[in-house]
Amino acid sequence: MPVSPHQEVFAMLQPAIVWSHFATLCAIPRASKQETRLRDTLQAWAEARGLDATVDRVGNLIIRKPASPGRESFPGVILQSHLDMVCQKNADSDHDFSRDGIQPILRDGWLIAEKTTLGADNGIGVALMLAALEDPSLAHGPLEALFTVDEEAGMGGAQGLPPGILQGRLMLNLDTEEWGEFYLGCAGGLDVNVARKGEAENLPAGYQACRIVLRGLRGGHSGVDIHEERGNAIKLLVRVLRQLAAKFPLRLAELSGGSARNALPREALAIIAGPVEMLAQLPEILLEIQSLLQQELSGVDDGLRLETLPAVATQVMSLVEQEIWLASLHAAPHGVHRMSRQVPGVVETSNNLGMVDLQADGGSCNFMVRSLRDTASIALADEIVSLFALSGTVAEKSGYYPGWAPNPASPLLALCQAVYRRDFGAESSVQVIHAGLECGIIGAKYPGLDIVSFGPTIRGAHAPGESVEVLAVDRSWALLKGILAAIE
Repeated sequence: MPVSPHQEVFAMLQPAIVWSHFATLCAIPRASKQETRLRDTLQAWAEARGLDATVDRVGNLIIRKPASPGRESFPGVILQSHLDMVCQKNADSDHDFSRDGIQPILRDGWLIAEKTTLGADNGIGVALMLAALEDPSLAHGPLEALFTVDEEAGMGGAQGLPPGILQGRLMLNLDTEEWGEFYLGCAGGLDVNVARKGEAENLPAGYQACRIVLRGLRGGHSGVDIHEERGNAIKLLVRVLRQLAAKFPLRLAELSGGSARNALPREALAIIAGPVEMLAQLPEILLEIQSLLQQELSGVDDGLRLETLPAVATQVMSLVEQEIWLASLHAAPHGVHRMSRQVPGVVETSNNLGMVDLQADGGSCNFMVRSLRDTASIALADEIVSLFALSGTVAEKSGYYPGWAPNPASPLLALCQAVYRRDFGAESSVQVIHAGLECGIIGAKYPGLDIVSFGPTIRGAHAPGESVEVLAVDRSWALLKGILAAIE
């Protein structure tokens, strides 16, 4: 299979059987809805080893490995991860996710992609599964490896998985990001997609254009990091524009920010227009606003900065449309809506204003709503729809997926905990995660399926600088082998 051009990095890492597969994933672009090349490569790899490999109607890949000798009657186990990755990069990076491989480096025991996402979410899970399929020394019952597609852009692979295609009774999901924790439940959610058309107007006489850029935020995973109250570049820039519009006859030509629905927006930009004397004062005013915002986000997002750049615009929004968009985006919710009372310290319901794209003649934005309670996610989505309805703006709910309800009495969980205790001499913990996993969707299609999730420690998923702890990958591989051997 193809390998990363940075193969020398992987040559230093153990276990080699896992990292060699992750090197392949780094070499092959795999944005959501663009997993075909990787899937075909993995299918060919499996078939060359005599393994049964099939692709279902929505593009999920299922590879089956027969049980070890003498274990044919043991319970079947499904291993599950998703092939796609969130594609985020810094503004100064020329990386093309449709063409270029990921360029990782090794630093202080962590594998890191400095200017892009690494794809450890969920590439390490995929690599662990491929290693299990490859290793002839593993002791296990019948194995099914389910590689889903389109997880990051709406869980389309899990949503379209046909009932009855899987035969296993137990499932190990390998898509969590904290070593030493077993996950037993997760949030469900849905999207709210907003769109509105307008009539563009010509640039007023005597007006000049300018670009305002808000950057330097940390970003992150809209489920895992939402409770940290990191800055949302879209919300902050809207606030800046409203402050400027209160001082000057500002006209808006463009507003854009965010590039993934499930990532906290790190950067946003606006093209505005105004009288020349207004633009002359802009740098000084923005410096004052920047200082205030930095104070508000001190200790959370210290890198925030506002910049002005030259721009060209021939058309702007009408004043009515400009006010509707800026007021609506300013009023729209973002962040933690409610903490769970049943699971202390875990977010119950949240919302991420993840993307906006406004032009002079209209635009759109996206909200991703999550909740441990399915009724609560729908209720919050309805609030957002109602907000935009006040201005006659179309807002539609889509992509609903159920949460994964915890089962503390899970026999598979008890076995996983026992193996962890035996092999690592410590107690593991059990968690419910606010991020979305495919477990709830798959579990709804296969009632009675016993599911547990675990994985290595990953930091900064869904943001440039994403990293994975090398030692935790080694331990995750040992744990996976131990669990498979213990299932009887």
